[in-house]
Amino acid sequence: MAKLDLLLSSALALCAQAHSLGRRQDAQIYEAEDAALSGVTADTAQAGYSGTGYVGGFDDAADTITFTVNSDSAKLYDLKIRYAGIYGAKVTTVVLNGGARTEVSLAESTDFTTVSGGQVLLDEGANTIDIVSNWGYYLIDYISVSPSAPRPAHNVTPALSNPNAGAGAKALYKYLVSLYGQKILSGQQDATWANWVTQQVGKTPAVLGVDLIDYSPSRVEHGSTSTAVEDAIAHAEKGGIVTVVWHWNAPTGLYDTAQEPWWSGFYTAATDFDIAAALSDTTNANYTLIIRDIDAIAVQLKRLQDADVPILFRPLHEAEGGWFWWGAKGPEPCKALWNLIYDRWTNFHGINNLVWVWNSVAADWYPGDDVADVLSTDVYATGNGPMSAQYNSLIDLGKDTKLIAAAEVGSVPLPAQLQAYEADWVWFCTWGDTFINNGEYNPADVLKAIYNDEYVLTLDEIQGWRDA
Repeated sequence: MAKLDLLLSSALALCAQAHSLGRRQDAQIYEAEDAALSGVTADTAQAGYSGTGYVGGFDDAADTITFTVNSDSAKLYDLKIRYAGIYGAKVTTVVLNGGARTEVSLAESTDFTTVSGGQVLLDEGANTIDIVSNWGYYLIDYISVSPSAPRPAHNVTPALSNPNAGAGAKALYKYLVSLYGQKILSGQQDATWANWVTQQVGKTPAVLGVDLIDYSPSRVEHGSTSTAVEDAIAHAEKGGIVTVVWHWNAPTGLYDTAQEPWWSGFYTAATDFDIAAALSDTTNANYTLIIRDIDAIAVQLKRLQDADVPILFRPLHEAEGGWFWWGAKGPEPCKALWNLIYDRWTNFHGINNLVWVWNSVAADWYPGDDVADVLSTDVYATGNGPMSAQYNSLIDLGKDTKLIAAAEVGSVPLPAQLQAYEADWVWFCTWGDTFINNGEYNPADVLKAIYNDEYVLTLDEIQGWRDA
């Protein structure tokens, strides 16, 4: 029996190796040192490269490697990037044929390793793929492209994570599931900029984003006021859908200096508030202040619940970046805070109008399927691209059982690109000033065409969504 087990194990290993070799043979590899280099240089000092070297020297925003990649037909390919992140975690930008841009995260590494660059839709013949500096300070060994396999059907969880979710939240989630892979909901952050979209393109976004930032007690103490709840209710009364973010000003410890004023207190750099220390026990003063703040926001969420407004709620966003205090101490304190918020609002306050939206692609930050309904990320690349790298990462994170949303974007995605890449974002929400009104991110003619595309749903097209 032991001999049989050994033979079976050897056979399985050989099959796996053959499968891996087959996949490798399908891939076209393009060495960085053989590409066109601008502002960067080939080197050999770091061991472990393939070919005759690698490329480094990304220390200026314009530094670029341009690969010329050939395809025998118009076809979708998986893009891989072999790199070394010896200077820490970084972000690079991938540009296809001088157009759509995709940001790709490069984790810290001591050796060369491979990361997905999402997908690229190559034209027949010659194409260019640029690796552009972005954060810079990394090494590129090569890129590879291989034909993408057809995407299997989604298997989205049919029920919300909160078993006591109200009828409105259930109806909203059911509606989103019905759209997934068929349409995308248009969205705009801030009522002022939603009105701007209406004036510019003649269509009103289906989804309005509001921010509960000015309900944070440490901002209220400085005189802040907000109409975010009123804006949300008004949009819902027009038949729209509401998404809510909370730039949570730290409960205490604001530096309040000329460089870091009190109103920037959601940034790590603007406060000495330590979330890990605050959560270390439930008797310290800072833990009490966390509860105070959570309860203050609960008051506003209950106003929305009382008005029968279900919301796509996205707290603790962009945590893995570390630039907000709730992510400054790593994934474990952040996940603990998420679970505290979830429990406090659903079980203590009985707030049941929420569809919970997690906002990170990083697996080690994910609090779990049982406390999240939608997975999302924020993307600020130009070029109106499909953001396929981030979409595919979120598919992997949720094992394709969760809806996927582009919670914040700088550049509105082109519908034809979304469909070609099968990047089935269920909604996008464009950020306001300097993005939606910026021609570099959203040229006026492109914006109007997107909002008038049949794949993109606007406010007038979702009327009666609760009964859909």
